Amino acid sequence: MLLRPASETQITHLGRLWLYILAALVMAFLILPVFIVIPMSFSDSRFLRFPPEGFSLRWYESYLRSPEWMRATWVSFKVALMTTALATPLGIAAAYGLHVSRVRFARLFTLALISPLVIPIIILGVGIFYLYVQLNMVNTITGLVLAHTILAMPFVVVTVSSGLQQYDLNQERAARSMGASRFTAFRTVTLPQIRGSIVAGALFAFITSLDEVVIALFISGGENTTLTRRMFTGLRDEIDPTIAAISSLLILLSLALLLILTFTSRNTR
Repeated sequence: MLLRPASETQITHLGRLWLYILAALVMAFLILPVFIVIPMSFSDSRFLRFPPEGFSLRWYESYLRSPEWMRATWVSFKVALMTTALATPLGIAAAYGLHVSRVRFARLFTLALISPLVIPIIILGVGIFYLYVQLNMVNTITGLVLAHTILAMPFVVVTVSSGLQQYDLNQERAARSMGASRFTAFRTVTLPQIRGSIVAGALFAFITSLDEVVIALFISGGENTTLTRRMFTGLRDEIDPTIAAISSLLILLSLALLLILTFTSRNTR
């Protein structure tokens, strides 16, 4: 640890102490409210309370034994998996096509693809709802998957594009010069070298779909109600501690996916 500068322009760790403290405070402000939910999920009270007066697993048991919660969980995971399966190849194709394209307006196409990241989601939700009303797709799995794909595909495009920027396209050209088709060269040469970016994009797509609630409020319902929509309506109608238990499980799932992403990225360098 550097306590004294080795040169006149070098800043020591002690000189950066205020920056470390500020960073720690910002991280605590962002993270602590999330993890407060975890001890609340073990409360034995009928109401959300922190700190809990007693500890119990009753709310986890309530979640696992509830047909309504289980149905909503299955819908959310099914939609998230289908969204990932659809958004990932579409995002890969779009990122690759824009990367090798010599079209003059390729940048405009890129901006159009990632526009769902900057457009307020409530606006997308209203537009999708009125479109689905005309197409009779409200409260359908197909409608949820297509809507979530709109939100998830930009993440795949951005991550795969980043991977392609660090990849030497001449390797693929060399494979094609030896007789391989473009698809074969991409599948056997390019794809293995950007798999870390693809895995990252797929995980982002899965999490985006699983956590999405605004559009689900507009277009999901009945037998196809998502977990996040049911949690939102549960908070609105009655503060059920079961929601804290579900939130804790989702937090742990997100952390697990983050660890997988970190491990995958490290092994693909």
